[in-house]
Amino acid sequence: MKREKILEVRDLEFSFRTYGGVVKSVRNVSFDIYAGETVGIVGESGCGKSVTAQSILKLNPEPPGFFGENSSIKFKGGEIVTKSEKEMRAIRGKDIGFIFQDPMTSLNPTMRIGQQIGEVLKGRTAGREALSRGQIRERVLEILKMVGITDVEKRYRQFPYELSGGMKQRVMIAIALVGNPSLIIADEPTTSLDVTIEAQILELLQSLQEKFHTAIIFITHDLGVIAKLCDRVMVMYGGKIVEKGSVEDIYYQTKHPYTVGLMNSIARLDLDKSVDLKPIEGTPPDLFSPPVGCPFAVRCEHAMNICYRKLPEYFEVSDGHQCMCWLQDERAPGVKLHTQLMDRREG
Repeated sequence: MKREKILEVRDLEFSFRTYGGVVKSVRNVSFDIYAGETVGIVGESGCGKSVTAQSILKLNPEPPGFFGENSSIKFKGGEIVTKSEKEMRAIRGKDIGFIFQDPMTSLNPTMRIGQQIGEVLKGRTAGREALSRGQIRERVLEILKMVGITDVEKRYRQFPYELSGGMKQRVMIAIALVGNPSLIIADEPTTSLDVTIEAQILELLQSLQEKFHTAIIFITHDLGVIAKLCDRVMVMYGGKIVEKGSVEDIYYQTKHPYTVGLMNSIARLDLDKSVDLKPIEGTPPDLFSPPVGCPFAVRCEHAMNICYRKLPEYFEVSDGHQCMCWLQDERAPGVKLHTQLMDRREG
């Protein structure tokens, strides 16, 4: 069965002009998203995850931000990069939903919850299909129930400060679902929540995705979340995707030294407490002046001369599994990369 491609990103570049120079936040990123799948984008802070996600809906301020001249983002065949602000307002929420990182600051503190969701719903159904006030209220109550909020009549009338962090995030998910979008972008939506509430939010997203067949792009720095929720994974570093593949590929057939470093820095309950976590030494590259070679070379224990001089190409490890690393070149010395998960499976 042929999968429906709903998003096609090609050669995406996004930079910011600052007093100190131009920050090249996203550099030649390409990927596809298919209907009904969940794709994780993972990496440390400053690697370009959020800028990539916000570029899809043109949420980065322009200026000081700007797209590279060859950047292309096609949603259901239509080019996003060249759309006006007015055209983007017709897409945001209706076709593509966005769940922001911090629900504490993303909701309007002066508006009641029902009113905030209702305003979004009203904007999505303007024109011939305009709903009456009563219809909007019923639809909002229905959505609140759908995202697992109890006592919806009471919550409808409350202000954001009267809700817990988990409740606020459920409201943000409700707002993202109002327009019945084909794609939801979730930018670290569980960062400010405790572990129990995080698990509930992840289960909610999973059940809603299965119910509505909505594609999800999930931005996170938490590899545990990726394992639970995603079908495919893209690992970002220095504004680039350095490895991408299925969850199985990334966790058990890890090929990029940076991905190995991320895996080996995870604290896990099944490891002996005497086993030390292995941090990734060094700091991320300066994106004011990105390195000409591999962005990870200066932190990589396996770096070769070519890694500093030339950017690696993408090597096809297996079907759908790509890695931007010179170690995958047939001329490279044999280096066996291991993560704790790979060792455990082999054992």
